[in-house]
Amino acid sequence: QVQLQESGPGLVKPSQTLSLTCTVSGGSITTNYYYWNWIRQPPGKGLEWMGAIAYSGSTYYRASLKSRTSISADTSKNQFTLQLSSVTPEDTAVYYCARAPEYRFGSSWVMDNPEKYDAWGQGTQVTVSS
Repeated sequence: QVQLQESGPGLVKPSQTLSLTCTVSGGSITTNYYYWNWIRQPPGKGLEWMGAIAYSGSTYYRASLKSRTSISADTSKNQFTLQLSSVTPEDTAVYYCARAPEYRFGSSWVMDNPEKYDAWGQGTQVTVSS
């Protein structure tokens, strides 16, 4: 059974870059045909899909976040990483990593649906504040 675990700082200052890592166990991130995603949930709001890296290494981003977001993978460590630059307090949220089978993968608004994922990390709170 695959397990995902987020790690990273819980507090980031405005204008800095938020960096989170998802460590995957029980399965390889290069296994056909899975997509590895970052999703966040700001306080009082719904889930927002941010982007994904596929088993092939291809990356996909939400259009509204694309200019600030980068997702990469370290296959030797079976990890994938989120970097979000120029953060503001509006980026305060619980950040999740999750796995989605390829047949469920779709557009940004589709991937906001939690039913698209078959494995989740527990989530990590990130607060943007000076």
